[in-house]
Amino acid sequence: MNNIKVLLAEDEASLGMIVKESLASRKFTVFHAVNGEEALFLYQQEKPDILVLDVMMPKKDGFTLAKEIRLENKTIPIIFLTAKSQTSDVLEGFEHGGNDYLKKPFSMEELIIRMKALLDRNELKGNLDDLKIGAYIFNVTKQLLSYAEEEEEQLTHREAQLLYHLYEKKNEVLDRTIILNKLWGNDDFFNARSMDVFISKLRKKLKKDENIQIINVRGFGYKLLC
Repeated sequence: MNNIKVLLAEDEASLGMIVKESLASRKFTVFHAVNGEEALFLYQQEKPDILVLDVMMPKKDGFTLAKEIRLENKTIPIIFLTAKSQTSDVLEGFEHGGNDYLKKPFSMEELIIRMKALLDRNELKGNLDDLKIGAYIFNVTKQLLSYAEEEEEQLTHREAQLLYHLYEKKNEVLDRTIILNKLWGNDDFFNARSMDVFISKLRKKLKKDENIQIINVRGFGYKLLC
């Protein structure tokens, strides 16, 4: 994980300093912003590998910042730091492009484990060939979903990862608990709701081929039929 550049956006000075120093001691290069506007400037200037964004910040909140960054970068991993615990707040974070979230207070070890997991998954793409899913072509490396060789849609990091795992188990049940632990880190209620949201997104993106279905196998998981 040497030479990994991290953009940390945290307006609480003491917490920001602790996180920055802890990450730096593990050989991460950290750029610390104290508000959303400064964070956007640092993102554009430094081209980080991963974003760690506080949700409640002055000038521009973390959700707004992530939404703006996602307009130009669909794949960079984003972790939200939040004091909020309501399901709707967590789901809003994922809707705005977040890959993961940590509730305050959190341990540095947990943050680092989650960062490494997202960075490792970003390397998974490798040089995989295009995958055929019904009338669609799924380019795992570029995270592109193409329909009839004409229409292309950029997937987010998590959408691509989830679709890849569904494809690996196509016409079989993808175990809900296993995939939650693998992609989200654990299978708690909030993550399970988040996975449901991403399944709904994939269904919409695949709806042009009526022969493709992602069905819910109650109590077990999901199955991609194609």
